[in-house]
Amino acid sequence: MKNIFGEEVQPAWTELWEGMPEFRQEDLTSFDHVDVYFREPEDRRAFLRLLGDPTVQQKAVWWPPQPNIKYQKKAPAATPPNKYPVYVISKGRWETRHTSRALETLGIPYRIVVEPQEFRNYAAVIDRRKILRLPFSNLGQGSIPARNWVWEHSLANGDARHWILDDNIQGFYRLNDNKKEKITGGENPFAACEEFSDRYRNVAISGLNYFMFAPRKDVVPPLYLNTRVYSCILIKNDLPHRWRGRYNEDTDLCLRVLKDGWCTVLFNAYLALKMTTMTVKGGNTDELYAGDGRLEMAKSLQRQHPDLVKITRKWGRWQHQVSYKGFLLRNKLIPI
Repeated sequence: MKNIFGEEVQPAWTELWEGMPEFRQEDLTSFDHVDVYFREPEDRRAFLRLLGDPTVQQKAVWWPPQPNIKYQKKAPAATPPNKYPVYVISKGRWETRHTSRALETLGIPYRIVVEPQEFRNYAAVIDRRKILRLPFSNLGQGSIPARNWVWEHSLANGDARHWILDDNIQGFYRLNDNKKEKITGGENPFAACEEFSDRYRNVAISGLNYFMFAPRKDVVPPLYLNTRVYSCILIKNDLPHRWRGRYNEDTDLCLRVLKDGWCTVLFNAYLALKMTTMTVKGGNTDELYAGDGRLEMAKSLQRQHPDLVKITRKWGRWQHQVSYKGFLLRNKLIPI
């Protein structure tokens, strides 16, 4: 498998993916594109009529027109069980409960972890047996205390790994054959990721990539090695680390285990459709992102890892930029 610099750093993905669910991707990206400029709105409308009158709001069109992808609706089937517990950290989102709804659609057992003052609100819409009540509230440290509480809870239950999910995931998708199909039953993305992770003694963290970061028309592999894993995370419980800080805790944890020589796995074959940060009321939206929160987040990660993190400004907001190249070359998967 090549890294983003085109260097061979691991076995070919076809070798790594052997025995896993089918995965095929072709290059369906465009050969070239042409920018067309218009002086008047009518000029634009006339041009679109020449192309078969596509939707006026479209910013790009294919020539010749590309056929619409038809997804074959699959009949729901029994969802295979996953080995490790699934925890959802939630605050102030009992009305939306996106992740909870998505998991229930798939029939995947989970526990939702809430602060005590919100227990009644969640219990009004979710089975009480699925709710774990934290022994603290409103600490002003984001989700870090809850994440560490979950880790200890899973350890106390004797689990080798545990899943921890954000509460703003709308659904789970399967990428294959240049299609992103929503999983509605009969397939368990968590079980598949667990099976792969358990093949190796040194996979510390694994999880699902974001829907938006795996382009359907690109030739992407079913997984990326030794990079960040966000929001839908499977953690090896006997790691010496714990969640820390207040910002970018997932990136920080991944960097710490990578520095220790462990591997991380980010799956593209299975994707999480996570709502854009700051678009859902509740969670960390008000507590962490207000004012110059994004800049402070980037600075915080840079202070933790000055050797790997730079601060840049993209898409009109501050961002952190992390270099993973050294881990891609150095950290190798070790089969059990």
